[in-house]
Amino acid sequence: MRIGVISDTHGDIAALRQVIAAAGPVDHWLHAGDYFQDGWKLAELTGLPVTVVAGNCDRTTAVPVDAYAELAGKTIWLTHGHRYNVKYGMQELVWWGAQYGADIVVFGHTHVPYSGWHDGRLLFNPGSPGAPRGGSRPGYGILHIQENGVIEEHIMEL
Repeated sequence: MRIGVISDTHGDIAALRQVIAAAGPVDHWLHAGDYFQDGWKLAELTGLPVTVVAGNCDRTTAVPVDAYAELAGKTIWLTHGHRYNVKYGMQELVWWGAQYGADIVVFGHTHVPYSGWHDGRLLFNPGSPGAPRGGSRPGYGILHIQENGVIEEHIMEL
């Protein structure tokens, strides 16, 4: 299964369209917040299922701040990350990921791509396609879930 991952789009529909064009075929999209409506736009433009969470800039109850998806036999916890202090480290995500039984934790908020294995679970941040920070380039992510494991990929060619 090929899963597209995006976060922190902040209403930049041009960047969203660039990601869709660059990503190629995916089976499912994850939008990790900050302008959750872009997740709905992503579903409209692609016709694919999209799991969406709210970020700190969304200030809404229309979508949850945490979501869980069972995809290709893996439990994915999707969160924006602001409630788990991701700008100061991964400790809370690792701890909560274990509590929730997540195989993969997808988050945003920092606008900086990150991929790392912690206690057997993957923590993955796609960065931001329109407002990257920390010297990173605009981008998004792809998670390939296969029988022999998960391959994560950051794409920074927008």
